[in-house]
Amino acid sequence: MDVEALTGQPWQFAPNGSPAVDRLDAVRQFFARYDSLLGINPDVQVDVADVRQRIDDAHRAYQAAEYERVIEVLPAVLSSADLLRSFGSGDVRRGALASYVSAYAMAAKLLTKMGAADLALLSADRAALAATDVELVESRGLAAYQVVCALLRADRAEDAERLAVRMAEVVNRDARPEQPEITSVAGSLWLISAVIAGRRTDRGEAWRRLDRAETLATMLGRDGNYAWTAFGPTNVAIHRVSVAAELGDPAEAIRAADVVDPDRLPDGLKSRQAQVHLDLAWAQVQRKRDADALLHLMEAERTAPEMVRYNVMARELVREMLARQKKSKTSALHRLAVRAGVLD
Repeated sequence: MDVEALTGQPWQFAPNGSPAVDRLDAVRQFFARYDSLLGINPDVQVDVADVRQRIDDAHRAYQAAEYERVIEVLPAVLSSADLLRSFGSGDVRRGALASYVSAYAMAAKLLTKMGAADLALLSADRAALAATDVELVESRGLAAYQVVCALLRADRAEDAERLAVRMAEVVNRDARPEQPEITSVAGSLWLISAVIAGRRTDRGEAWRRLDRAETLATMLGRDGNYAWTAFGPTNVAIHRVSVAAELGDPAEAIRAADVVDPDRLPDGLKSRQAQVHLDLAWAQVQRKRDADALLHLMEAERTAPEMVRYNVMARELVREMLARQKKSKTSALHRLAVRAGVLD
């Protein structure tokens, strides 16, 4: 229900609510346009190389945790991607559609991160519908991954897990050392399915799925970023920390982090590098070692400032530590809380 229907008066987010609420207006307007239904077709020449470059730039900005930058360019990027839906024929059309899927998958990633579950599902669904026409298993897997993430954000974990596991099995059949994109997409699907198993505290299934992802990472043989998945041995190791956190096991999270070297990730994967520090901050808060948790949060912020500001778990950890700390407007924790949007 709308908040106004419950309160009977207008409302606004508190400082510790979603900081992106006002920034998504232009994105919402884009998704509500439906120019194709109105018969509005822009009379412009399609430069496929330019459109792909813009999509790739948006992916890079997202992986660098530059979320506000992506929000600003997203309507224009998606408008350009829409031009690819009816472009060319044969292999040319297949490549154009694959770029379209990539664009809407990127949008779904961002919108999931921003907490806009409705828009994330819509964007992921557009990617999924187009992926059925691409006839490339990696595009289908990429679209399915984003549908899974959007379903999780919408609190539909059972539906998300069912799709993640089934799609992982489908893509896994085509995984080969000479097919790094397919191998990476399959591995990413096993990783998200492991996170979901951890969230419902099924330890055995979570570790089995992580092991399947690790097998694929070994097959890949390196830390890559094929199909914008950031998949590889290091990302599997980072997910072992995240799954331990989902299981509510701080000791296991700390043990798993001992073998993680975020510097081995390809350049630009700032959000992946920061994730392990967020999970370790959670582990230290559970152990009531707030000083250690603060150090991890500050390292995550140093690596990817916007990730801390837009991450629900990070803000909850800051709030929990504030409740335990004596009031002080000069402490490092207080200053972090202000930067993260938890305090004015």
